Amino acid sequence: MEKIKNILGKLPHPVRWVLTMVVGFVLLILGLVMMVTPGPGLLFIFFGLSILALEIKWAQEVNKQGMQGLEKIMAKLKSIFRPNKKPRD
Repeated sequence: MEKIKNILGKLPHPVRWVLTMVVGFVLLILGLVMMVTPGPGLLFIFFGLSILALEIKWAQEVNKQGMQGLEKIMAKLKSIFRPNKKPRD
């Protein structure tokens, strides 16, 4: 995301805003369509929200909540697949 921020940071604000909105909403809509058709819908929704989060406050909040949820899921999966080793007697 930092690379995208750096590239967009060089553009004038109106151009950056329009480009961010178009790309973000296109990815978001494609992700929603892919939820009912074959394809990586959740991935596109995540990318779309991440791009929109560069300019929109509500997208930043949704993205932050999604990342926190993903971290909880990953921690739970790690605890399932890496159980604590019992000491040997």
